[in-house]
Amino acid sequence: MSTSVELRNLFLFADLSDEQLAWIGEHADVVEVAAGEDVVTEGEPARCFHVLLSGTVAMSRMIGGDAVETTRTDQPGVYFGAVQFYLDDDSARDYPSSVRAITDAAVLALPAKEFAREFAQWFPMAMHLLEGMLLGMRKSNSQVAERERLLALGKLSAGLTHELNNPAAAAGRAADALRDRVAGMRNKLAMIASGKLAGAQLQKLVMAQDEFVKKVRHAPALTPMQASDLEDELGDWFDDHDIAGGWDLAPVFVSGGLGVEDMEAVLTSAGEETIEGAIRWLSYTVETESLIREILDATSRISDLVGAAKQYSQMDRAPYRWIDVHEGLEATLVMFGRKVGPDGGIDIVRDYDRSLPQIPAYSAELNQVWTNIIDNAVDAMDGAGTLTVRTALAGDRLMVEIGDTGPGIPPEVRKRIFEPFYTTKAVGKGTGLGLDVTYRVVVGRHHGDVVVTSEPGDTRFQVLLPLSESGDG
Repeated sequence: MSTSVELRNLFLFADLSDEQLAWIGEHADVVEVAAGEDVVTEGEPARCFHVLLSGTVAMSRMIGGDAVETTRTDQPGVYFGAVQFYLDDDSARDYPSSVRAITDAAVLALPAKEFAREFAQWFPMAMHLLEGMLLGMRKSNSQVAERERLLALGKLSAGLTHELNNPAAAAGRAADALRDRVAGMRNKLAMIASGKLAGAQLQKLVMAQDEFVKKVRHAPALTPMQASDLEDELGDWFDDHDIAGGWDLAPVFVSGGLGVEDMEAVLTSAGEETIEGAIRWLSYTVETESLIREILDATSRISDLVGAAKQYSQMDRAPYRWIDVHEGLEATLVMFGRKVGPDGGIDIVRDYDRSLPQIPAYSAELNQVWTNIIDNAVDAMDGAGTLTVRTALAGDRLMVEIGDTGPGIPPEVRKRIFEPFYTTKAVGKGTGLGLDVTYRVVVGRHHGDVVVTSEPGDTRFQVLLPLSESGDG
């Protein structure tokens, strides 16, 4: 064991009293570590506070599935391991980094719990100051992280508001138009009823009306060229029968899946004298049914959006439960609807393995993970590109891969993207906590991993999640 004189030569212990040095000499062990061996391993229980006595060591952290070296030193007296031994909370219970011996090395190992008690007696004021500083930093970080979540929620809320406004406005316009068409239909019906139509003829027209409604409900989708050809054909028929404004009537019937043969059936029922009134009455029928279908589509879209928002927020569900990851992914994509998909400039490719099992997870927190990664991907592509979302089984874990066709992440940036407050965005555009939150949710909360690969035109974030509650597969 090192003597008090030898310990005092280390800068960390230079100002300790003889009694304090004696306590350290009595309770510490000198550990010899061969080159290539780990002194401490990230994530293992933080049992000892270590001080380098000789040799060279390297500190590293797991980032994106890779061990990234952060420090290398041969300075005697540098310390590592249970560096927050003086805190009695969860944050101090595991080693925050791994340290490996690059050459044969010797380290001083102090038991963390015993050292914490003794340290509190030696430096009571310093303990209070250290605790206050760290707790203050955590509170500040928590507030900034909360602001990051609120900013992300604000972006998504703006997108959701836009998405809800479109179908709501469409439903409103359709309802106004429907009111006019119903009034017109009543007027034309009165004209027909006061005319020369016999009861049998009127009954046939009502039957034709029912058939028209059925056809409108199942009208096929037409290409612009197909619709134009059918409208020309139907317009010629209207001209042949002296029906004015045929170019206005033709698109109404064609969009409802109706053609010349249907008009011939109406002619047979109504006769030449009343054909124009009958056609116009039926055109109102077709328009009203089309408008009703538009209103139903719009209200259904609103319901889907509200359902997606509910799924995204998980506001009525247990925080930790067995989930289908595809539900959260789809809800998140809906929230990005203004930026991605048909309404945005970014195409979405879904490559889902629907046979994947449900997994135990904090679903709302995973939705935040998808939000952070997708938001970065969308920003990277700057309004144009392809977003690919893939799910698959990767060994004993479920994999969610989110890829983009942006410019890629340079290697020097890739090493730091999970560091808190590190951002490549302009001032005011990002806090640098999005991927830090992502890493902590996936690795800390779910015992999974995040792996990043990137080259120009192909950047992929792979989130690996355990299939079982224990996290061991």
